Amino acid sequence: MAESPALPRPIETVVPLRWSDMDAYGHVNHVVFLTYLEEARDAAISRILRHLAGESGYVVARVAIDYRQELRLGDGPVTVACAVATIGGSSICTREAIRNARGEVVAEAEAVIVRFDRETRRSRPWSEAEREAFMQVGARAREGGSVDGEG
Repeated sequence: MAESPALPRPIETVVPLRWSDMDAYGHVNHVVFLTYLEEARDAAISRILRHLAGESGYVVARVAIDYRQELRLGDGPVTVACAVATIGGSSICTREAIRNARGEVVAEAEAVIVRFDRETRRSRPWSEAEREAFMQVGARAREGGSVDGEG
């Protein structure tokens, strides 16, 4: 019997809600959710790659968010879970969820992150060590096409 692929292991980050996150409706503005996701994604990638030398710059190529319920100031802090689901030659796909202080999912997201070379201003491949680090937390190799054209 074939062994099933490992599930990606999420890394959690606690993010406080700030008064400035609120809009005229008294809830967190929808664009602020992107900031919460970014904070958690940066923390997760830094933690995964922490033992590797060198700069591992990346840019966001795509983000999709499903908002499940409003988030008010008293609902925080939030816990944002970020898991690296797949890895391609120069990109990763993350799965993310934001939970309020009661543990309820208030938003789910996925993002495509592309390894970025600051000098050439273009994507560049992940190193073998970076690929291995992502695989150790449950990422699986991407099959088929991808955002960065690597197949």
